[in-house]
Amino acid sequence: MSWWQLVRLGCVQAAIGAVVVLLTTTINRVIVVELGLPASIPGLLVALHFGVQLVLRPRIGHASDRSGARTPWMVGGMLLCAVSGVAVAASLPIMRDHLALGVVLASIASIALGAGVSASGTPLLALISERARPSQRAGAAAITWILMIVGIIITAAISGALLEPFSFARLILIATGIGAVGLLVSVLATLGLEPKAERATRMPGAASTTTPAPSFGAALRTVWEEPAARMFAGFVFLAMLAYSAQDLILEPFGGVAFGMTPAESTKMSSTHHGGVLLGMVITALLATRTGQLRHWAAIGCAASAVSYVALTLTPAIGDVRVFRMVVPMLGIANGVFAIGAIGSMMALTGDRTDGRAGIRLGVFGAAQAVAYAVGTMAGAVGVDLARAALQSPVRGYLTVFGLEAVLFALAAGLALRSASSERAHTVLQQRGELLVTVLS
Repeated sequence: MSWWQLVRLGCVQAAIGAVVVLLTTTINRVIVVELGLPASIPGLLVALHFGVQLVLRPRIGHASDRSGARTPWMVGGMLLCAVSGVAVAASLPIMRDHLALGVVLASIASIALGAGVSASGTPLLALISERARPSQRAGAAAITWILMIVGIIITAAISGALLEPFSFARLILIATGIGAVGLLVSVLATLGLEPKAERATRMPGAASTTTPAPSFGAALRTVWEEPAARMFAGFVFLAMLAYSAQDLILEPFGGVAFGMTPAESTKMSSTHHGGVLLGMVITALLATRTGQLRHWAAIGCAASAVSYVALTLTPAIGDVRVFRMVVPMLGIANGVFAIGAIGSMMALTGDRTDGRAGIRLGVFGAAQAVAYAVGTMAGAVGVDLARAALQSPVRGYLTVFGLEAVLFALAAGLALRSASSERAHTVLQQRGELLVTVLS
């Protein structure tokens, strides 16, 4: 795969991120602050969005394996993302006037958004893992996610500017424009990316007309029996559980603790994503020269834990400028972790030639989805519970941030253990090959 093709696929990831970011940032903020509703409601919406991916990501990955065509799934999934993103935004004025009906409609739209992300994102990662060379993996992970972060930053910045003064009509128009542009970008980016001849050679059983393609259950069992796949899925779950808990509470925390307006907190969120972008670039440049990708994932997890501890100290300092400095530091740490984790995932998938790239990525995606579903809901509910127990909204947020620091520290230890196990396995394998050579 050429670097230009990787850039094109990264544009599809950017389109996906641009649609989803409205739900996890601006729409979340509007529900909590403007509508004055509990943080558990946007937590439920995001949990549904990720929860449905637990079921759909492995199945869609397997379906794209069997079809031999990834790009039609990507375009169709992006279409569903665009439509459901508008539907979530349109449910907010209904939620204001008829709470129960609005929550039901927003829940249905969030489930559809999760289905769209599954259909577009899983085949996308499978295609990159199959076709990127080993020396390209850190760069491929960086390009794909950097472009996604760029899309998120642009979306957050434009949304923050256009939402002033705020109105529900403005929000719906912004969601419509983002979805339309994202769909157009996805169609243009995938044109001619998979020639028909190439699709045929990737299909399981294509070389033999007597060997049927494996069923979903059989393929899933085969992947789950791999020790490396199980260990990495556990690391993904723990790390993403820590990461996702802040998704729905960072912007409201800025409003509650420091009195930020919707436009200010949205722009502040873009600085977090800007930090993620910088962390990814730094890691992509260094990871090609030194260290295993899983070591970089551990470094990012440890730095994220330290950043969350710093975040808990900002209200006591009482200066919003300190808070604005800590947020991009957290983003940098998250970016280092992301490249290490994504590059490791590509290595575990791309080194295999058994035609199961889609379902393998689906398993890792499912672990991420479960972590996000649990993490976002737990973060939002945890804030509400801690707020009630401690009788302080700010202390409720700080409690959750502290728990995230602990989870990231545990994830760093698991990443180091995983890397050590992988290195030991490689050494034993090399010694075994040497022994066989000597004996022969």
